Amino acid sequence: MLPSASDFAKAMSGLGIKKNDTVVVYDSYELGIFSAPRVGWTLKAFGHDSVHVLNNFKLWVEEGYPTESGEFWDVDTCVYPIPKFDESTLIEFEEVREVVKNNNKEGADGVQVLDARPTGRWTGADPEPRPGLESGHIPGSISVPASDLLDPVTKAILPGDQLRKIFEAKGVDPNRPIVNSCGTGVTAAVIDAALNEAGYGDESKRKLYDGSWTEWAQRVKASDGLIVKGT
Repeated sequence: MLPSASDFAKAMSGLGIKKNDTVVVYDSYELGIFSAPRVGWTLKAFGHDSVHVLNNFKLWVEEGYPTESGEFWDVDTCVYPIPKFDESTLIEFEEVREVVKNNNKEGADGVQVLDARPTGRWTGADPEPRPGLESGHIPGSISVPASDLLDPVTKAILPGDQLRKIFEAKGVDPNRPIVNSCGTGVTAAVIDAALNEAGYGDESKRKLYDGSWTEWAQRVKASDGLIVKGT
């Protein structure tokens, strides 16, 4: 899902974004919070720290703040230096499989895998939207649907106190490392943003599984016990 460091720099240059610019990312009015947290996470992972996710554009419009419409105007391109990707923010398939293996050991108290997909896809009751992809979940993972972290009306990320109660109710331990996952690595970043909003756990102990369920279900076999159905 991630671009290379050079492609990232090229895209930023083409948008006229300088290394020291402050960037605000937002989603569409219709969707509310969806992919903006992923964009914000990507910028930070490539070392662009001055980035904020607007919570959110739907509220911005409804509360009467100014907007513009029409064709996108030309921007002055710039030279954006090729950054160094922070590999500590990402976890790969082989590492996730090792997490599952270690968590299956007796008395294990290891890494928590949080899954942002809808509950039906996590349990295997509902099909995946991608043809031929089996539904279910990574063994030991915790279902934390991204929709549960958003206000049902405004589609904004819920206040921190409400989010903390949700994470506590789902048994998420703030003192243990966390891997955020979803279907393709996009709404996994919604969980990450919600954890930040709630001040829940140490951000340095969190990773995003970029391949997420799409990669997992393509690379493992249910017969190996690596795809679980049910609660």
